[in-house]
Amino acid sequence: MNDLNGERGAVLLIDHPIGKRDDRLSRRLRATGYEAHWCCPGRGEALPEPDGRYRAVVAYGGPESVNDLDAYPYLADEIRWIERWVAADKPFFGICLGGQMLARALGAEVAPHPEGVHEIGYVEIAATGNGNGFMPETLAVYHWHNEGFDCPPGAELLASGPVFPNQAYRYGANAYGIQFHPEVTREVIERWIVECDPAIEERPGAHPVERQLADCARFDAALDKWLSGFLGHWLAD
Repeated sequence: MNDLNGERGAVLLIDHPIGKRDDRLSRRLRATGYEAHWCCPGRGEALPEPDGRYRAVVAYGGPESVNDLDAYPYLADEIRWIERWVAADKPFFGICLGGQMLARALGAEVAPHPEGVHEIGYVEIAATGNGNGFMPETLAVYHWHNEGFDCPPGAELLASGPVFPNQAYRYGANAYGIQFHPEVTREVIERWIVECDPAIEERPGAHPVERQLADCARFDAALDKWLSGFLGHWLAD
């Protein structure tokens, strides 16, 4: 369903697999005058033609894996759709799984950590020399994943981290993939812990729940500021 209050155009938000969310990014878009149109291929919703209807696309994260397309055939369709969208030089922002699908569409590998480690919790990442204002020199960001992407051919690595080295990249002028979750709030983190993985602390590398929530109180404001600045730059006229 569209949020038909936008004055600056419409942004397509692709979710996996639960449908429309209420998160920081979608609220920010609406607050700054954009329509937000949700699409969930995992629930049988068809992706629209990559024409002029949408100004930009955000592909969210999810529990699926691009390395198990037999189990998630809609992801294969979505990867092909992303390839067409980016080839048309349209703005794209992939978050976690969304960044991994963009990487795969561009010919890069996505794989688990070689030591079987998960990255769940706040981890400090660092800007590379290619960043050009993409982010501060360092930023503590929220993660929830056990696979990571290689930097695609022809892309610029924008940020790196100590657990999964490739954290953000840009392809062309306006296609971005990131491995972290700037869209989440404390409420989202608490919901994920309960609904997605109650045994989260048993995952190798996962931070204890108490630490995650304490780190959220420390780092959330800076992450919110970063996302606001990034969206403003990404969607600039």
